[in-house]
Amino acid sequence: MNRTIGLGMAAVALLAVTGCKQAGTSEGTADTAAIEKQLKEIETQWNKDYAARDGAALAAHYAEGAALANPGEDLIQGDGIRPMLDKFVSDPNLKLEFASDRVQVAKSGDLAYTRGHFTMQTSDLATKQPRKDKGYYLTVWQKQADGSWKAVEDFITPGAPTVPATAATTEDQ
Repeated sequence: MNRTIGLGMAAVALLAVTGCKQAGTSEGTADTAAIEKQLKEIETQWNKDYAARDGAALAAHYAEGAALANPGEDLIQGDGIRPMLDKFVSDPNLKLEFASDRVQVAKSGDLAYTRGHFTMQTSDLATKQPRKDKGYYLTVWQKQADGSWKAVEDFITPGAPTVPATAATTEDQ
């Protein structure tokens, strides 16, 4: 009888260990490398949408109820994102490029974030002349019911002030 109990306990222990290994390797974990690649491809398209000045395509990168925070502006949410983007891309001096430096994907495969840098040229409000800026961003992504990825939080922060071209030339002499 002790032998039967011992074999039964060994079988239960073996099933528990085997079950833990299976759950940790395939069930509940996503292909994070594939998702990372997909998010980088989405950001590449997002850059193209800025180059095309396509407000509708830019707004489509955001989930319903998403939030967008730009330096010096109020937080914009949901339906307010599209009008802001339309106004932003109407700037004749606009040039914007960004790229992620880090992509993290949750093991569950339903949330991720990208953190990166950007360079941007816009019109100076006072002079209407081109102005260059640089900075950083953090975008939180959520997998949607249809399997697509949409930004749910998008926060942009400026980097160090850019030295005007005339100041750099004067200092170099």
